Amino acid sequence: MSDFTFAPGARPVSPPAIPLKEALPWVILGGLVLLIAIYFVGAEEGATALVRGTVVHEFLHDGRHLLGFPCH
Repeated sequence: MSDFTFAPGARPVSPPAIPLKEALPWVILGGLVLLIAIYFVGAEEGATALVRGTVVHEFLHDGRHLLGFPCH
């Protein structure tokens, strides 16, 4: 067997904190991407459509049903 000895004052090293100024643009970008994704999955059809035709609707059709959005 091996004997391990630890220094009595050893403390775990924590990762450095991320300043809010550096994280805020990424949080905003992530929020906008999420809102755009929710729009296209949940509301891109009919009167609110940004894209003509049914291409987006048909591409996201099964995802709508999986997430509980009605589309018929």
